[in-house]
Amino acid sequence: MRKVKVVLITLSLLLGISSGLEAQHYEANWESLDKRPVADWFEDAKFGIFIHWGPYSVPSWSPKGTYEEWYQQWFTGQSIFGNGTFTGQEIPEFHKKTYGEDFNYIDFGKEWKAELYNPEKWAEIFKKSGAKYVIMTSKHHDGFTLWPNKHATESRGYLWNSVETGPKRDLVGDYVKAMKDAGLKAGLYYSLYEWFHPWYQLGSEKFVKDYYHPQFKDLVTNYKPDLIYADGEWDHGDDYWKSTELLAWLFNDSPVKDNVVINDRWEKGQRHKHGGYFTTEYLREEVKFNKPWEEIRGMGLSFGYNRNEDIEDYNSPEMLILMLADIVSQGGNLCINVGPTGAGKIPVIMQERLMQIGQWLEVNGDAIYGTRKWKQSYQWSPGDRNFQLLEEGQSYVEGSYILKQTIDQQPGKAVKELFFTSKGKDVYAISPKFPKGQLEIKGIKPTKNTKITLLGHEGELEYEYKKGNITVQVPRLAYDELPCLYAWSFKITNAK
Repeated sequence: MRKVKVVLITLSLLLGISSGLEAQHYEANWESLDKRPVADWFEDAKFGIFIHWGPYSVPSWSPKGTYEEWYQQWFTGQSIFGNGTFTGQEIPEFHKKTYGEDFNYIDFGKEWKAELYNPEKWAEIFKKSGAKYVIMTSKHHDGFTLWPNKHATESRGYLWNSVETGPKRDLVGDYVKAMKDAGLKAGLYYSLYEWFHPWYQLGSEKFVKDYYHPQFKDLVTNYKPDLIYADGEWDHGDDYWKSTELLAWLFNDSPVKDNVVINDRWEKGQRHKHGGYFTTEYLREEVKFNKPWEEIRGMGLSFGYNRNEDIEDYNSPEMLILMLADIVSQGGNLCINVGPTGAGKIPVIMQERLMQIGQWLEVNGDAIYGTRKWKQSYQWSPGDRNFQLLEEGQSYVEGSYILKQTIDQQPGKAVKELFFTSKGKDVYAISPKFPKGQLEIKGIKPTKNTKITLLGHEGELEYEYKKGNITVQVPRLAYDELPCLYAWSFKITNAK
């Protein structure tokens, strides 16, 4: 009888805990919404893939140093910004020469066929890259939806979704299924605003009430994303967007209310203040966030595929891997973008970069996945730690910044000798250079149970602790004996 009572009490407690979770109710204000935690899987993931794909992938052209996915805005507004000096006529002149005067942006929706789209192949590539989650544009600022959404078409009077025109396919549905079947978290990017939607241009509340909110609910209800990346919030505050009302629905009543992860782009001026995880784009400085965060950037500079970019415009595998180590040491995730062609193929150079990251993570994943920021992110060499990341005339920090901070030391400047991450009592020191004979690690105190190993290399390494520093004896390895390329991870167990 006593055992039965214990079991009943235990069950009651468990049910009570479960009921408490289900009963959590969020109000339509940031004070309440900000209490919702970001799911642990996101902070553990560390590496994700962004995908920008839409009608703009048909022309797939923009001046170097600019976002190709802004083609419609560059073409219609006849102005452009980015890394470089522009007249504003670059896109109109290209468009007229290539497509003629009577061809408008809407025609790209008809021309976009996605005939080689194979989301299962995409998922296979992403798995090999070591990514844990993927985010695809469901609707960018041009308003074209990659799922059969009636609001996109009915509010315009012309066909403007991927089932009624162009691909004639539910691109989002096929993507979500393929990613989840592969064991990847499936996220969706969604733009709040649209450049040329008639209701939005008039500043009408009808855009929010009869378009943004119902369209968003349609997307979430039908596809149940693991993550939602909002964008295009910068014109208005919540008095117009009423995003807090929508998020209260998302957290209280939607089919993903218990698990969905969101970002911080829901109203003007509130990034890094409200929402879910914090976002950066072309990281410009060392961050000190107290929440999970994510850096996004293109593999070249553009997010949408830009066939005008050349090999020198792409980040090298070394840049991408050092960026990953740098960002993870600061407690963040790196979400690197790929831009498929209009046909639906991931360009080979992008596939190669993903494979190179994946090969590195096969060896060094223990120093990345599931880690947290240690008490210090870096070990610096002597010198000036202040870097001017943006050159004159630039809007975006190019990938070479990480080389200047690590292996290409500039006169008078310091470099990051080591990146630190941690997991429980273990600390990882990731070195951008393979040490010659010895590695000095400052500021870590070993215990009697401390062991030091090089990930991917068998056996423990000898070390000596003296005057607050650990000196590790590093084996001299031939090139073909190195466990990996570009950066090397040393695991220090049971550290103080």
